[in-house]
Amino acid sequence: MLFQHVAIAGLAHIDAPRRLSTDEINARLKPTLDRLKIRTDVLKDIAGIHARRLWDDEVQASDAATLAGVKALADAGIDPARVGLLVNTSVSRDFLEPSTASIVSGNLGLPDTCQNFDVANACLAFLNGMDIASRMIERGEIDYALVVDGETANLAYDKTLERLLQPDVTAEQFRNEMATLTLGCGAAGMVLARAELAPGAPRYRGGVTRAATEWNSLCRGNLDRMVTDTRMLLIEGMKLAQKTFVAAKLALGWAVEEMDEFVIHQVSKAHTAAFIKAFGIDPEKVMTIFGEHGNIGPASVPIVLSKLREMGRLKKGDRVALLGIGSGLNCSMAEVVW
Repeated sequence: MLFQHVAIAGLAHIDAPRRLSTDEINARLKPTLDRLKIRTDVLKDIAGIHARRLWDDEVQASDAATLAGVKALADAGIDPARVGLLVNTSVSRDFLEPSTASIVSGNLGLPDTCQNFDVANACLAFLNGMDIASRMIERGEIDYALVVDGETANLAYDKTLERLLQPDVTAEQFRNEMATLTLGCGAAGMVLARAELAPGAPRYRGGVTRAATEWNSLCRGNLDRMVTDTRMLLIEGMKLAQKTFVAAKLALGWAVEEMDEFVIHQVSKAHTAAFIKAFGIDPEKVMTIFGEHGNIGPASVPIVLSKLREMGRLKKGDRVALLGIGSGLNCSMAEVVW
């Protein structure tokens, strides 16, 4: 779907406050690492993740998403009463029901005319939320939409470290759960608007999505555990990304050398290197945060976009590619013109 009348009126991110280093994790896991004779530092040397951020223990997904929503609305300079749609895209959630979106909506004091719901699609959900909101804006159904995401990984860390320290854990079990220890906490919010209501604001052009759902078993997670075949996930994910990239070039007129920034979903060093190599991307055009923040799920793309703006790296007219792969498998590629 391509859009003619959608702008990004507000953008914000929240970094979780507590730093947990990989060295601290390795020290806790030392009994298991020694027993299984694991010498390779998978988290630092292969994944390239030296630290991740966690919330204070009482923070819920809705709390984090609310903070990002408040900041995004302030950045857009609009009254919450004007928001016609709220989409929460967090993998993390407070409850199975009600929706986390309903809690965020209540926290923000959004009007009774504002539709609100959760969209769940692993690490692609924020991009999906942008598309859903943009379709409604493009059709003239609403003027403003707020897309939020708040990721909490505290429980997953506590339970995974507890399991991996059990005396009977096997090397295979250890390997299958290591990806959980790459996760990070954070939050992001974005206000999308009818372009004429936000003159001069960055435009969201839209994007393309492709699926390879026959590989839905490669990464499966609950709030307290994630089991991942990291090797096959990377192999099949890159195959799907290449197919999606062809579609993006046709739909969006992409030429790699003409794009100014590539915002790639932050998974790991290996994942990012594979993207850069496969598509011939200039590494200078890819800002990474996984080394210090880990994989923040669907929040990672908007967080990087927000950080790029904060750093002053985005100039008027810059073409920014948004690239993401989510377990399932699904892949989305989209463009923002700054």
